[in-house]
This record gives sequence, structure tokens and C-alpha cells, in this order.
Amino acid sequence: MSRHRQPTRWLPILRITAVLAAACGQIVAAQDAEPPGTVLKQAPALEGRPRGADERKLPLVLQAREIRGRPDLETLAEGDAELRRGGLVIRADRLSYDTAEDLARAQGKVQVLRDGNVYRGPELQLRLQRFEGYFLEPTYFFGRTGAGGTAKRLDFLDENRTEASGATYSSCPSDGSGGPAWLLSADKVRMDFDTNTGIAEGAVLRFYGVPILASPILSFPLNDERKSGWLPPTVNLDTKSGLQVAAPYYWNIAPNRDATLTPTVSARRGFGLDTEFRYLEARHEGWLNLNLLPEDGLTGRSRYAFDLSHDSQLPQDVNLQMRLLRVSDNDYWKDFPRRLSLTPRLLASDVEFSRPLGEWTSYARAQGWQVLQDPASRIEAPYERLPQIGARYAQRDGLGFEVGLEAEFNRFADPVDAVTAVRPTGMRLHAVGSVGRPFVEPGWTLTPRLSFNAASYALDQPLADGRDSVSRLIPSLSVDSAWLLERDANWFGRAVRQTLEPRLLYVNTPFKDQSGLPNFDAAAKDFNFESIFSENSFSGIDRVSDSHQLTAGVTSRVLDPDTGAETLRLGLVQRYLFRDQRITPDGNVFSQRFSDVLLLGSTTLVPSMTLDASVQYSPDIGRTVRSIVGARYSPGPFRTVGATYRYARSLSEQVELAWQWPIYGPTANSIEANRLRPAQRCSGSWYSVGRINYSTKDSRVTDSVLGLEYDSGCWIGRIVAERLSTGRSEATTRLALQLELVGLSRLSLGSNPLQVLKDNIPGYRLLREDRGSPALQTPPASPLSP
Repeated sequence: MSRHRQPTRWLPILRITAVLAAACGQIVAAQDAEPPGTVLKQAPALEGRPRGADERKLPLVLQAREIRGRPDLETLAEGDAELRRGGLVIRADRLSYDTAEDLARAQGKVQVLRDGNVYRGPELQLRLQRFEGYFLEPTYFFGRTGAGGTAKRLDFLDENRTEASGATYSSCPSDGSGGPAWLLSADKVRMDFDTNTGIAEGAVLRFYGVPILASPILSFPLNDERKSGWLPPTVNLDTKSGLQVAAPYYWNIAPNRDATLTPTVSARRGFGLDTEFRYLEARHEGWLNLNLLPEDGLTGRSRYAFDLSHDSQLPQDVNLQMRLLRVSDNDYWKDFPRRLSLTPRLLASDVEFSRPLGEWTSYARAQGWQVLQDPASRIEAPYERLPQIGARYAQRDGLGFEVGLEAEFNRFADPVDAVTAVRPTGMRLHAVGSVGRPFVEPGWTLTPRLSFNAASYALDQPLADGRDSVSRLIPSLSVDSAWLLERDANWFGRAVRQTLEPRLLYVNTPFKDQSGLPNFDAAAKDFNFESIFSENSFSGIDRVSDSHQLTAGVTSRVLDPDTGAETLRLGLVQRYLFRDQRITPDGNVFSQRFSDVLLLGSTTLVPSMTLDASVQYSPDIGRTVRSIVGARYSPGPFRTVGATYRYARSLSEQVELAWQWPIYGPTANSIEANRLRPAQRCSGSWYSVGRINYSTKDSRVTDSVLGLEYDSGCWIGRIVAERLSTGRSEATTRLALQLELVGLSRLSLGSNPLQVLKDNIPGYRLLREDRGSPALQTPPASPLSP
């Protein structure tokens, strides 16, 4: 492309200037404005540049070594001729303009530059006002996609419609054997920018000369807007379902609604249909996913997964939230592990209405569970809430007091066929409230707080003492104080800001016997830096730990004084009991005065390296109880390696290694360097990617991802193998392959490996960022040909 030159820069060096009043506007002719042999460079697309009728009102600027003509009739330019109007630039050895016909003719080394695109060829004829004409044997390059091709003839029907005959398209240079690595060819291509539609007739996509996709009619969008059509087919291979082929069809129903229908066929399981529907209305939004297998060839029964999410703003300021997740059977999570949530055996469904009432928020909810039980490892199911009705209040009054109150009614029931033992069921009415008065000064805060937890039960089964109703009320007092001290310092010649942040929390909660009460929703909190500064050792309502304790901790951070970036953090915290704690998660009295010590540390002081560690140390046994230590080294793009060690005494011990690293070939030191045009890349580069999670306690690999990536410059190949554990002796292994044609599309053989790599490898980066090129799509009336 050409260097962008403004007409005002040419005027001082003009030797011949002619201003011709013409119907098309004003023509300014210039001679010898630029020396011969100038290297062409791509001009950036100008934001906000006039288009259409506004562009046609701009003057024509014509320059060449020699210009001659007749006013109002014809102008002829020879020798490095250039015609420019707005964003359109035409260069040629010889260029003429017929004013009466509004016809520009260019011959010899013709180049057309428009909107970041470059066209080259021997001959061009173009009516500028209507943008009608033809280009013989052109080559073209599209700046947006970094790709281009050739055609026998290019016809401009108007400024928004173009036809090409015998067209090709690729982002690859010739591989030395007469053709590029991948090539899309078509007998005819029609592009309509008004409707954002491109139609290719007789289209064939070849990879190293081998046809991999063909269609008598192939349709594609011309920008980032969505368009209905068939997406590239996928082939999946795993140890559970065998070989699976899917052909997704994308349906762009409306700007705010779409759907994807994916017929599938499995060598072992038979035919199925996966459906995804999404919508975004003014007051409603959500999605619906349905995966249906009418008759599983392995199990002999119908199988499905149903996932619904819906949010609504109803009249009277009522908000509705719906979540529904259901599957057909208990083994679904083993056979289709990637289709379920992070808790694949515990599927929640709930509907909640909420409405603000002044400073209150009221809500009504129904929550149920589907528990996928395994005879070898059964799990305890949560209670269902049918219903849950309540109101919350949180406000700070004019005197500085913080007041909070929650009142709620629940009906607890067991999920169907999900309970391993007989449990109490029934109703609970509870109220939880607090009154606190924060005192806030620069550098410190002090917050005394008085709270209570009250609950009343009406049970379906009598308790051990024969009662079927019982109540209790438990008050609590706490005082929380936090400090923030800072100082400027100099570490190894570097200015830093160091903080010292001590914190004290005193809690006094009297003992109240709760051994005979039902436990519908209480569970022990994990022991960490957050939970140790809480007033109750339990989450939920039904259990309140008796506490007379003081928690003391301190954190110190090292910050950059200019940016506030944290380079070092160290923390230490411990709890002291003034009396024995009798309400504990395991039911045993806790008499140890000093709790385990929690330590944490993180730093980025070492360039390109991040270190994190947290340790739970027991002074009672003099050993570490739990620890997590991690390190990650990332010296540049596409180079990251991390290791994590997790230890829980008597429970588990795991080592995890994750990486993305170049192993052969030239690599880029920056994203910009890796985006070089294919012709500037000498050879391809290989990258290794993976994550391995190894259990030293069980002496086995629990989960793993291993793969290779190859970047040739104009196409990227990926092969990724993933192993997911579904039990101590069960696992599912999947193989995913992907071919990414730079400037065209990503064709996946298997489940898209990119999401697997992003989820499993911290710091993973795409070898090439998406440049917005559209995916290939085919109209439903024209199925893909073999």
C-alpha cells in the first residue's frame, strides 16, 4: 500500500497544476510530486472517513510525471500516475479520466487501495461516481484478515457489490511446489456489503492440495456480524463414546436471539441432537441447552441433559432468576464429563423471585437437587428448600450504626432417591441480626458488634426426647480492629512503600447445646485467612460455635509508590481460645488454646516469576497440616511454566505441572512480532502445551492434558489429549485436533481444544489473536459436498 500523503503537501512542489470544474467535483493535477521507485506501504484505514455520497463530493487529485488533457472532457496522466479521492487511491503507468463519462482507465502495473485493501493487475476500468467497472487478472490483499488471492476478473457492480470469477483466497505464500499451504478457490464469488453476505459458487478448500471442504454454494459473512449457516463439522474421539461426528448449524434468528442446532452421530451411541438457544431482551435474558440421545447404543435407553438459565425484570420491580439442570441418569457425568458443571454429581435447580421494599429486600425461592449417585462412592445430598421465603435489611443510620437483619422461613425435604440414611425433615423459621458501630480514622478502624442467631423448628419426625418442635437463641459479641501503617523505604536502590497491617478480632459467644437439634444447612468453614476472622466456625444457620477467643494477624506488603503494584506480601495469623470450644465440626471438645498458625507469602520480585505459598502449621504436633506452594515463570509471550504442590496431612498430596513453551523453530518475542505476514516467516514453530496432576498418595496421574501446537505463519495446527478421572479406577480420555487457517476460520476435529488449554494452563496465550475473520458457513439449502 502507499504512504498516505495529503494534497496540501504536494502543492509547494507542483510544476503543472490544472483545476478542472467537472460534474464529479474538482480535479487537482500534479506532476513529479514523488520520485520513482517509492516503496509501497499499507496506509491505515481512517476512522470516520467520508463514505458513499459524502465521499463522492470530495475533489479528485491526479498526479503524474506528465499530465495533459482537455478541460471538461478528458485528462491523461502518464508515468507514476496516481488518482486519489478520499479513501480511494488508483496508481498505474498510464491513467486517463473521461469527465463526461466519469470513467477512469488505468493500464500497466495498476494498483487500487481502498479501506486497507490492495488490488493489483494489468488493467482497470472504473466509473468513479457509481463505482462500476472491472479489473482484469487482479491480485488482492485484505488488510483486515492478512490474506488475499487472485482472480481472472473482478467486476465492481456498485460500491457495495462485487463479483469475482475464478477467484482464490489464502494467507499463505507459495510453498515452493506451485501453490500455498491452504487455498480456497471458487468458480465465482459474489459479495454484497449491504446484506453482509458473500456467496461462493463451486467452492473448494484445499490443504496441501487435499480437498478438506467443498460445497456447490458456500456462504460467509463479510464482517463480524453473525450469519445463519452451517459451521465447520467436528469429529470427536474419546474412550467412552468412540468416534463422533457433528455438523453444527447456526441460526441467527434476530440481533438479540440465536440458536445452534448440532446433529451428531456416534459410532457407539448412535444419533443425537444438541441444541443451544440464547436470547437477550430488554427485560429478559438467558439460554437453553438440550443434549438429546434418543437411543444410546451402549445402554439401550434414551439419554439427555437439560440446562436452563433465565433472568427477568418483571413488573412492580420483581426480579426472577431461574436455574435448571437435569440429566437422564446417574452415569451421565461419567459418559459425558464435559457437559456438566464444576460439581458434576450435584445438579442444582432453583427459582427465585425477589423485590426491593424500601430498605428491605424480600425473596421467595424453591431449590431442588439431582444427585448422581455412584454405588462405589455415594455422596450426601443437600436438603431441598420447598419453599424458602425471607426478607433482608441492611442499613447504616445517621449515628453511624450498621444494622442488619435476615428473617426466613424454610421447608426442608430430602431429594428423591438421593439420601443414604434417614434424616430429619421439617420447617425452620430463623432470624439473624446484628448491630455494629464502626469507628473509622485515618490508619485504623474499630468495630464493636452485637449479633444474634435465633431459630425455631417444627419437625416431621420427633427428636430423641420425643419433641417435634424446638427453639433456641444464641447471642454473640465481637470487636474487630484493623490498622494500616505505611513507610517509604529503599530496597537495593529501588524506592518502595512498605505497609504493616495488623488486625485483632475478639469474639465471645456463649455455649448453647445444639446436639439434639437438626442440621439442615450448617457446614464447617474451611480454615483459611478469611474464615479465621469470622465470628462463627460454621456456615449456614443451624450450628453456632461457642467462642471466647482472640484472633491476631498481621500482613505486610511492599508496593511500587507510583503505580501501587504489589511486589511482595507476607502474612501470619493465629487464634487463641480463652476456654474450651464444645460446638465443633467433629463433635469433639476443642481444648487446644492456640490454633494452627496460618502463613502466606507471594512475590514478583524475581523478574518474570511469581511465587505463592500458604501453610497451615500445627504447634501441637509440630508439623505442617496443609500447604499449597506454587511458582510460575513467564519470560515472554507463549512461554510459561508453572508448578504447584498441594498437601493435606492424611488426606492427599498432589503435584501439578503446567506449561506452554516453544520447542523448535523461530519464536516471537512479542505479539507484534508473531503477527508478521506469512511471507516474512522463515519456517514454522513448534510449541508444547500441557498440564499433569499427579497424586503421590495414590501413585497415579489423576488428570492430564498434553498437546502440541504448530504455527506455520499462515495456519496453526493443534493436537491435544485430555484425561479426566471419573473415579479411582475410571477415566475418560479424549483426543482433540484443530486446524486454524489464519485469515479464514478454525476447523476443529474434536471438541475445541482452545477452551481446554485456557482452563488448564495458567497464562496460556493464543499463538495468534483472532483478527475477526468470519467462519465458513453454508446455506441450509446447499449441504456440504463430500
